Amino acid sequence: MAPPRHLLLLLLALAAAAAAAEEGPRGRRLLVLLDDLAVRSSHSAFFASLQARGFDLDFRLADDPKLSLHRYGQYLYDGLVLFAPSTPRFGGSVDQNAVLEFIDAGHDMILAADSSASDLIRGIATECGVDFDEDPEAMVIDHINYAVTDVDGDHTLIAGDDLIQSDVILGSKKIEAPVLFRGIGHTANPSNSLVLKILSASPSAYSANPKTKLASPPSLTGSAISLVSVMQARNNARVLISGSLDLFSNRFLKSGVQKAGSKKRHDRAGNEQFVTETSKWVFHERGHLKAINVKHHKVGETNEPGMYRINDDLEYSVEIYEWSGTSWKPYIADDVQLQFFMMSPYVLKTMSTDKKGLYSTSFKVPDVYGVFQFKVEYQRLGYTGLSFTKQIPVRPYRHNEYERFITSAYPYYTASFSTMGAFFIFSFVYLYHK
Repeated sequence: MAPPRHLLLLLLALAAAAAAAEEGPRGRRLLVLLDDLAVRSSHSAFFASLQARGFDLDFRLADDPKLSLHRYGQYLYDGLVLFAPSTPRFGGSVDQNAVLEFIDAGHDMILAADSSASDLIRGIATECGVDFDEDPEAMVIDHINYAVTDVDGDHTLIAGDDLIQSDVILGSKKIEAPVLFRGIGHTANPSNSLVLKILSASPSAYSANPKTKLASPPSLTGSAISLVSVMQARNNARVLISGSLDLFSNRFLKSGVQKAGSKKRHDRAGNEQFVTETSKWVFHERGHLKAINVKHHKVGETNEPGMYRINDDLEYSVEIYEWSGTSWKPYIADDVQLQFFMMSPYVLKTMSTDKKGLYSTSFKVPDVYGVFQFKVEYQRLGYTGLSFTKQIPVRPYRHNEYERFITSAYPYYTASFSTMGAFFIFSFVYLYHK
């Protein structure tokens, strides 16, 4: 016997509500721009890992004349994978400014370059706080920390293992094998504090043309060279910039690796784990925080008042959750702080947590009246920033709210009555004493 129709509709509504409750922080539509469709097959393992995690990939040639990022004022994609290092210009309505506006709108991007990087790709990287080597023929060379191959090459195949120490960006499982890299180096703009080097070159590396002899000292040397960098903008848009397109290739993902000077050979290079974990971070499958249920009220009450009085005792609470890739989990930390702010913080308190996502604290309103703000600004490496405020006025005591006799005024009361008594005694003595 089939269930009643209204029951089916109710079940569908509950399923839709449950799905909406577990909706992730970002959409799943990715535009993949290629300068050659052969890259789709040569890098298929990386693309397959994105699709296996639920992303919808739209593969397009970078010079497609119908290319567009938005239509009718709405963006068509939630993220961009730019694997077109040699393209001199994009097709359709897409150009460098359109890509930068896409990021400014809060969307994410993975950009991979190589020794054929065009001025367009270099310009986008520069705007994101990364400067590639100005020499178009230069590649990263390392005569000590290179990957051993059957052919004695020019040592441009780097076995990199200088990784950032961050479980949020690289995952909790340590990357044991070196990461294979062949490409161009870059430096992070020192004036841009938003850029992080997640894979750096070794102190013995340098950037130069491997086909010619050095006529002058190279401009980029040692650990100042970044192989892969990330940037998280103030609007929480995330960008990954790699100087190697081969880093994402099937050949590097499935290749074994042995670092020069080491007897240990790994069956698989660290590339697959590296690109998988970093792409999870870039597309907000990890390290994304949200704050909900911000509340404040007087101690002993539950309703949120429209105004506080000086010296009131109040409580403040907020729930913070982290996206785990499949659901929202309680975020646990001991460094979330609350400011009670007017021009400057009058109260700064570290909130306690119940380990279930709820953060709370209590304090006494300062003896200053005006318009205050409850302010939480939380910035932590690898996590999206939290910044939210609630404005609340604070008033002084009304004339009928003061105590009838103020304790601190007792000396003045005593002085007044003693003066009156002394005057009475003086008058009596003056009038009746002969």
